Amino acid sequence: MTTTLARRYAALLACAAFGFSTSAYAQDKTATIGVLNDMSSLYADIGGPNSVMAVKMAVEDSGLLAKGWKIEVLSGDHQNKPDVGVNIARQWIDTQKVDAIADTPNSGVALAVSNLVKEKNAVLLNNGGASADLTGKACNANTISYSYDTYMLATGTGKALTKAGGDSWFFLTADYAFGAALERDTSAVVTANGGKVVGGVKHPLNTSDFSSFLLQAQNSKAKIVGLANAGGDTTNSIKQAAEFGIVEGGQKLAALLLFINDVHSLGLKTAHGLTFTESFYWDLNDNTRAWSKRFQEKAANKAMPSMTQAGNYAAVLHYLKALEALGGNPHDGAKVVAKMKELPTDDPLFGKGPLREDGRRIIPAYLFEVKKPEESKGPWDYYKLVATIPAEDAAKPLKDSECPLVKK
Repeated sequence: MTTTLARRYAALLACAAFGFSTSAYAQDKTATIGVLNDMSSLYADIGGPNSVMAVKMAVEDSGLLAKGWKIEVLSGDHQNKPDVGVNIARQWIDTQKVDAIADTPNSGVALAVSNLVKEKNAVLLNNGGASADLTGKACNANTISYSYDTYMLATGTGKALTKAGGDSWFFLTADYAFGAALERDTSAVVTANGGKVVGGVKHPLNTSDFSSFLLQAQNSKAKIVGLANAGGDTTNSIKQAAEFGIVEGGQKLAALLLFINDVHSLGLKTAHGLTFTESFYWDLNDNTRAWSKRFQEKAANKAMPSMTQAGNYAAVLHYLKALEALGGNPHDGAKVVAKMKELPTDDPLFGKGPLREDGRRIIPAYLFEVKKPEESKGPWDYYKLVATIPAEDAAKPLKDSECPLVKK
């Protein structure tokens, strides 16, 4: 009899504790998001302060502020150094109670922060780090990748150019995790489609002089010079390739990762004819145009949004939708990401599509070509659509995934 009463009493205490715990986080209508990116160097235009602004737009558009939520947005400059990025993220989580970290352009930083959020049970809403390893062999239950990855870029640009006759490649590669992943994934696509890689050279991040690297590319006689770099490195290599007469000499440049900000910096006279892959362009449809005009009005430099800035908006919007669905913030990153995967994604920029078990948002990609100056109808009218890559082809198939979360 005594034992039975004791068990009932223990059960009542457990239920009370569970009820208290549930109501405690159900009443917690606070969240802190840290935007971690390059604020001042070669990736500042594609992320930087405008990514922070995109995240704040998502907070406003979520409707949670009007429902009594308090959501704070912080920002930090990782300087393209993994140790700096991890130190900022660790301090945010430990002392400022940051729940989610967004953006992380630079795959080295993104991979390091992904490990940290797993350790601290926070969330990484990756949009800037391109390495497909973030949803592959390095994936975890606390990280998602929303707008693109190296597999998507390789499948789009690499396959299209190889099939169009560009069957010999030489790579000019940024010497860190992103460049290595992009060269690896593109090489696989090139060889799978009957092409060959005849050589390559690695360059330091944020290089000002590409002359020796471009000379090697020129001497290789490869039909395609694949630029496995991004931001300022891409624009500098394209400008200097023009000075070397590489395109005039019969070789073609493949900008494996090109953003609208890069095209704007280069100008159509220099950039026209470049073929590349993105999952977002401001002029795709009525929804992207309407949101992008709002973004441009708020942007300090009146720029149109990059793919990663658009991705930050969409990812944070979905993150906040998951918090609301949970009834409050549990401050449990794995629980929030699980809810994000459970809920259907639907936003005005990327539309509907699942967030897969490996953390990859499944969306279509688009093969674009930069317009000639005479084809442009005005400022920021830079792209013409060459082909649409179906969502199921733009991400690595789950059957081939190295992600330990994927059940096969």
